Amino acid sequence: MKKSTIINLLSAATFLAMAFPARAQEKQYDDLLVKYVDEKYEECITKAERYTEADNTKKDPLPYLYMSMCLFEMSKIPKYQEMEDYKKADRDALKYAEKYRKKDKEKEFFGNYEDFWAELNTMAQESGLNEYESGVKGMSKARRFFDSMTGYYPENPGPWMMLALCQYNTNLQKDGDESMKQYQAALDAAGGLSSLPEDQKKLMKSALIHDAEYLNGKGDKSGAKAALELGKDVFMDDPEFKGAYESFH
Repeated sequence: MKKSTIINLLSAATFLAMAFPARAQEKQYDDLLVKYVDEKYEECITKAERYTEADNTKKDPLPYLYMSMCLFEMSKIPKYQEMEDYKKADRDALKYAEKYRKKDKEKEFFGNYEDFWAELNTMAQESGLNEYESGVKGMSKARRFFDSMTGYYPENPGPWMMLALCQYNTNLQKDGDESMKQYQAALDAAGGLSSLPEDQKKLMKSALIHDAEYLNGKGDKSGAKAALELGKDVFMDDPEFKGAYESFH
């Protein structure tokens, strides 16, 4: 997470602690924030986990979020990559992000962590696309990555389309159809492709190309063209998209 975001969070936490001490203690979790900022990730996880197990705090969303953020940072550090407990820290970060979002359905805190969501999205979508593009052997793993993304960030349309393609490629037609409905709803709610943040646009570009390839493989060339037409006004400056678009026109 960017230092500017951390400073803003610390400032907000201080203000809340002064203005609403009881609520700040319950909801802002300054102790977890400090450990996270100090890069004491294991200590932060241990303390956050206790909050998730205690009767009076287990329904609070922020401890789950701090676990996700810590695991995500640890997934980048070689010493943790070599440890048995943390060798799957990237996937565990996604798991706890989903747990967080289930507790924060109204997005009370979600908007305060935009940098984190962008970074987590980038990791998850790159991993998911790598698995998808490896073919049949990676399709189930790809599906798990994109399913996790729809769990913690259902407003992001790209993962819904990629999840649908994974489902279609593993003979889950009904599930794929439902995911495509969720994709369209998320895209409409976002205000279209041009309104998406850059990390989400990146995935949408790849999703439209893969959708066109899938439809073309099924003999639906008109559907493939239509899929790429959706991105024409937004992605034609991108060489990969332009190449795909021209190959179908």
